[in-house]
Amino acid sequence: MGPKMHLSKNVKQMKFMQRQYGEENAAEEEEALRSKVDEDHWVLDLPELTVKESKYVFDNSFVSFENLQFGRFSFRGMNPAIEKLAANQKAASELEVLEAKEKEMEVSDEEMAARYSSLVGTVGKKFATKRSRTSPPSQEGGGKRPKFMKPADD
Repeated sequence: MGPKMHLSKNVKQMKFMQRQYGEENAAEEEEALRSKVDEDHWVLDLPELTVKESKYVFDNSFVSFENLQFGRFSFRGMNPAIEKLAANQKAASELEVLEAKEKEMEVSDEEMAARYSSLVGTVGKKFATKRSRTSPPSQEGGGKRPKFMKPADD
């Protein structure tokens, strides 16, 4: 067997030849198109986009806006189990509200120390005498003037 014979392009384009070589041609053309797209295609070197945290909370339910209560109701002891469930849920929601308020009002130790340290200087300035307010703080003599010394009579 010799080298493989190839048919010319014109022969392959004839109608009766297209049926046989159509599938092979389609695959070759598709591959050529892909390589052309790959050569032409370019990508920018940009940093990846990070997902930003949303400052909005999406809720599909309108219950939180309407302040709705427990779903089932019972009045005057008609269904004590339902009344007990409603009471438990109400107590739990009130407890959550109280804990949230307490957490909001609570001051951490670091914050308290920072506020106290700034207050010490402010209160000290308020009760300082006029002389100690005007004297520079670098003097450590207690703010006393030195006494006048007479010159020697020699």
